[in-house]
Amino acid sequence: MIFASDLDQTLIYSQRSLGGASDSCELIPVELRDGTPFSYMPKQALELLREVAERAAFVPVTTRTVEQYRRIHLFQEQILPKYAVTSNGGNILFDGEPDPEWNRHLHRLIRETCLPAREAYAVFQAIASPQWVLGERFCDEMYYAIIIRRELMPTDEVMLVAERLKASGWELSVQGRKLYLVPHAVSKRAALAHLEELSGKEVRLASGDSLLDRGMLDFARHAIIPRHGELYREQAEYRMTRDAGVSAAVEILLLAAELCS
Repeated sequence: MIFASDLDQTLIYSQRSLGGASDSCELIPVELRDGTPFSYMPKQALELLREVAERAAFVPVTTRTVEQYRRIHLFQEQILPKYAVTSNGGNILFDGEPDPEWNRHLHRLIRETCLPAREAYAVFQAIASPQWVLGERFCDEMYYAIIIRRELMPTDEVMLVAERLKASGWELSVQGRKLYLVPHAVSKRAALAHLEELSGKEVRLASGDSLLDRGMLDFARHAIIPRHGELYREQAEYRMTRDAGVSAAVEILLLAAELCS
């Protein structure tokens, strides 16, 4: 079986997103930035993930770029997934290296079905203001990640832009302090469907917290979301952990261990 999971705020947590971690919850650093711990997992969750990765195909699935994914030393030094999906489905990694064939396929599909990236960004830029847009990055030459002040974002205008972009083959998604512009051709679901066909293994469980995870969750036989994040706030109808914050990772991995036993 395949266990596919989003990473940030699903399995791994920055200091800011830990939530109400109890004093008895021992946290293990899994990502360093400038030599300083940045992201963590509960020790129990890490032990469960090791167990699951030995008995099933664990596939990390993330909106991080390839470069950002590689900062997570856990997946470079300790647990080495055969497959990983980065860039919101834009890249599939085999033994840590991007598959050029998948990348070429997606770029061709984007050209055929979506408004060019610069034109899509120009649609958003018409309502953008330095007051609430702090910076942007064109990630892996596929999608935009835009840092925002969400409390100052003109929600009604953004939703109108989202509708315009949708008609042009792009999805606008707000996730916490980030706003994403992603071509419809680039999705976690499509990447997982490709891996399922390639490996001959079923995606039995998927987990994630954001709106960009919805397609992946719907594709899997079973799905679970943490009691926090965009899907929780939208009251999405998925199985949900009892706890919010970092403790949710333990519950998700207990279910994964049960399904692959």
